[in-house]
Amino acid sequence: MSNLFLQKEIDMFSTYLATERQLSKHTHDNYVRDLIKLQQYGVSEQLNQVQDIQVIHLRLLIGKLRQQGLATKSIQRWLSSIKMFFRFCKKQRWVTTNPTEGIQAPKADKKLPKTMDADQVSQLLNIDGSDFLSCRDKAMLEITYSSGLRLSELAGLNLHDLDLKAATLRVIGKGNKTRQLPIGSYALRALQDWLGQRKTQLKDQDEQAVFISQRGIRISVRNIQERFKKIGASQVGQHLHPHMLRHSFASHLLESSGDLRAVQELLGHENISTTQIYTHLDFQHLAKVYDQAHPRANKKS
Repeated sequence: MSNLFLQKEIDMFSTYLATERQLSKHTHDNYVRDLIKLQQYGVSEQLNQVQDIQVIHLRLLIGKLRQQGLATKSIQRWLSSIKMFFRFCKKQRWVTTNPTEGIQAPKADKKLPKTMDADQVSQLLNIDGSDFLSCRDKAMLEITYSSGLRLSELAGLNLHDLDLKAATLRVIGKGNKTRQLPIGSYALRALQDWLGQRKTQLKDQDEQAVFISQRGIRISVRNIQERFKKIGASQVGQHLHPHMLRHSFASHLLESSGDLRAVQELLGHENISTTQIYTHLDFQHLAKVYDQAHPRANKKS
């Protein structure tokens, strides 16, 4: 009987997913595979009925899945499947309590953001040409790196947001929060060159967008992504997304100043914990310097 543990419940849940929820075959099969893991574990623990499954069993199984090398995201998805299964079980009155209610999904490991070093940024920004695309693309790259803009902030920049005399710009970030940001001298020069070119392509003289497409209207987020990708490949031989420049801006500032709070303000982060991920990047830089400079950093064979 133990080898049939949960089989009836899994079969009925499978039917429910296919008929009432009308899930795709791929999603349906994922749910069933997740339940088979629970079934196999229950058999190994000599459990007989669905109500025998306790919180401790689920915690131990999550630990086992981790030991087997299952990725955190996969465990999160597995637990989501098990939670839905037990909600179904409770609705069918097969269990009186739901053992998944006391379990939180493990938090995914935060990946360190990809950045470029200062030399790579210089190489990236070394764009020659005075034509429309060259001027615009250079200005977009310079301003993103100079002011640490998000992609949406770059695309949404309007003429009245710029104060070229004061070398500042204003953006409305997440949560409709406004921040005033400095514009570096290189970015300011690129911006001035671009604004001269911009006039030649305008379709509507009332257009307020700082950055426009060749059609004379506000450049789209998608267009910016495509341009950055193309320039990254040609200038530095790597895939470049706009956020990489924002990450590089934050990392380089923190590396030079060590002022986490100032970097938080410039990035427009609500919580400093979001900004703290850049301290790990800063440590990586310090560790690299240490390895290269300290006489006893590396063993010599």
